[in-house]
Amino acid sequence: MMKRFLNVLAVCLLIVSCKNTGNKQSNQTATATEDMTNETKANETSKWQYLFDGTSTEGWRGFNSDKLPESWIIEKGTLKSLGKGGDIGGDIVYGAEAFGEFELSLEWKIAEGGNSGIFYHAIEGEQYKAPYYNAPEYQVIDQIGFPQKLEPWQSVAADYGMYDPDFEGAVKKAGEWNTSRIIFTNKKVSYWLNGKKTVEFVP
Repeated sequence: MMKRFLNVLAVCLLIVSCKNTGNKQSNQTATATEDMTNETKANETSKWQYLFDGTSTEGWRGFNSDKLPESWIIEKGTLKSLGKGGDIGGDIVYGAEAFGEFELSLEWKIAEGGNSGIFYHAIEGEQYKAPYYNAPEYQVIDQIGFPQKLEPWQSVAADYGMYDPDFEGAVKKAGEWNTSRIIFTNKKVSYWLNGKKTVEFVP
């Protein structure tokens, strides 16, 4: 049986995933009590599921593998790739649970000249050597310092090879932290980079 997983190749990651994509409601009124405020915070927190807690790689493994590649380590609370493993064999999967509709939020930074990506709904199997054989990709790349010219469809926060991004004003230099979001529903998908929506499309 083939399963669809979240697949990640970004260099350093802090990741959370939303359990529900329903609308968030504010519970702040002039008469709100401290207990109500705390209850609201607890309810909002309960909607999010941490895929990485900064201390453990539980739930993570290599694509088409039952263990995490040695090229991935935990360093200073981040999940970090050492840049080894190449195009095939260096990617990792959060395989503890399969996701359909989801909201993913993460922070990442990349080395100078780096090229990576965030795949989702990846299907594993011997016929697939890498997640890009079948999964959509949110492009993660050193947009400013990449050594070759990048086409729009290769650029940061693109749906790689499919939809060109509008990243103007949202790009940061290599080595700086970025915030990305992917919101996937069966009717619409949107990608975000540092607070700016870069792509929206029908899946």
